[in-house]
Amino acid sequence: MAFSQIEQENSELVDALIDGVRQYNIDKLGKETSQPLTIVAHDQAGKLIGGVHGRTIYKNFLIHVLWVDDNRRGAGLGRQLMIQAEQLAKARGCLQAQVDTLDIQAPDFYRKLGFNLAGQVPAFEGSPARYFMVKRYDTSTFKGDDT
Repeated sequence: MAFSQIEQENSELVDALIDGVRQYNIDKLGKETSQPLTIVAHDQAGKLIGGVHGRTIYKNFLIHVLWVDDNRRGAGLGRQLMIQAEQLAKARGCLQAQVDTLDIQAPDFYRKLGFNLAGQVPAFEGSPARYFMVKRYDTSTFKGDDT
């Protein structure tokens, strides 16, 4: 066995690792279609002013990134992007959405959209707190009192 340290981007290697995890998941959970989900907004000049990107898999909408241009923040664009993305996720059969965000980013924004804290990593010197949040779309499909 040999170990290697790689300090540059290597998308082929990362894809191979992801393929390994996907195969493991298929072996344990069965085949599932993982689809990208992206909603973007452009201004009248065609400039990108915001977007949300994630993936739907195993009835989950996994949100990877939500960004809104500084000049457009506070005007409801982020909310509009999330509403459209969540509508599409629900149409694909998703029962919940998941996101992680830093305390300097948008935990309050997600709370206003109905996300609840599922876990957190506390801040420490040089690193902000990180929040893992979830929003369940149809709580009747979940057992227990975890809405």
